[in-house]
Amino acid sequence: MSTTITRKQFLVGAAAAVGAAGLVPRSSARAAGRRYVIKFGVDLPADHPTTQHLSAAAEQIKSASKGDVEVQVFPSNQLGDDTHMLANVRSGAIQMMGIGDNILATLVPSAAIDNIGFAFKDSKTAWSALDGAVGEIVRPDIEKVGLYPMPRIWDEGFREITSSTKPIKTADDLHGFKIRVPPSPISLSLFKSLGAAAVTLNVAELYTALQTHVVDGQENPLSVIETQKFYQVQKYCSLSNHMWVGYWLIVNGDFWKGMPADYQKIVSDAFDTQALSQRTASESLNGSLQSKLTSQGLTFVTPETGSFREALVKSGFYKTWQDKFGPPLWSALEKYSGALG
Repeated sequence: MSTTITRKQFLVGAAAAVGAAGLVPRSSARAAGRRYVIKFGVDLPADHPTTQHLSAAAEQIKSASKGDVEVQVFPSNQLGDDTHMLANVRSGAIQMMGIGDNILATLVPSAAIDNIGFAFKDSKTAWSALDGAVGEIVRPDIEKVGLYPMPRIWDEGFREITSSTKPIKTADDLHGFKIRVPPSPISLSLFKSLGAAAVTLNVAELYTALQTHVVDGQENPLSVIETQKFYQVQKYCSLSNHMWVGYWLIVNGDFWKGMPADYQKIVSDAFDTQALSQRTASESLNGSLQSKLTSQGLTFVTPETGSFREALVKSGFYKTWQDKFGPPLWSALEKYSGALG
């Protein structure tokens, strides 16, 4: 199993770990028996498939490096919410995190390209885009801000809309609807374009916001709806598949550059190997949860997604984002999505 450490123990050792990271020259690090500790923050609970595959990668890395590289996985926002963890990875206070591309886009705008509403017919198409022409543009943009992304993006899945007040069947049902979206410009843009009263909150605050009716709905993959127990405070789930979200694994760039090449390869290979298994597990879980969530009290509806796309075209959503992303990236996306807007 991967190492479990309390938040207090982490905070005590963080500064020392950051200061020591560059003391041993890259070329002599292995010979000197240099150990690398990667504190990995994630917003998902320990029993989520993504967290489980992160822990599996940690075991592979520890074994392949003979204990010289240790990945410590901190689930359930133990190291802070996504926004705080992203700042701490950039500063080097923690070395690594998993982050939805919709959140990463607050720093790297091109990371939101695969969040375009109704862009992908299925997850496999999204994976192909990010492993292919789309990813070839986005990954260098991530590196420009001092972060290093693992080559393969992980899968968070298609997002669905839940509500405590009414079923969402058409775009008209979203007019004035109080819905939480993550702190992501494209998520906010999409739901405002659909007429919703959208507000941004980190996921750590969401259950309470739903419980107290600060918002009446939210949108997430079924796996998150189940593991975060949103079914306890929501009544309806609309299978909208309105946005696919990927999960980038990012490393502090200076920390990454300070690791010997053979250790970099061990880390990258382990996370990329687990990415393939995680994608399958995520897709399988999201595809199997409807019956479980039904038994837990959610009522499912199948919306008329054509009305959503029409509303997005009419509002200028696609044209706005095409202009923001620019011709090369938009063209790369449409190789996989077909013409949008």
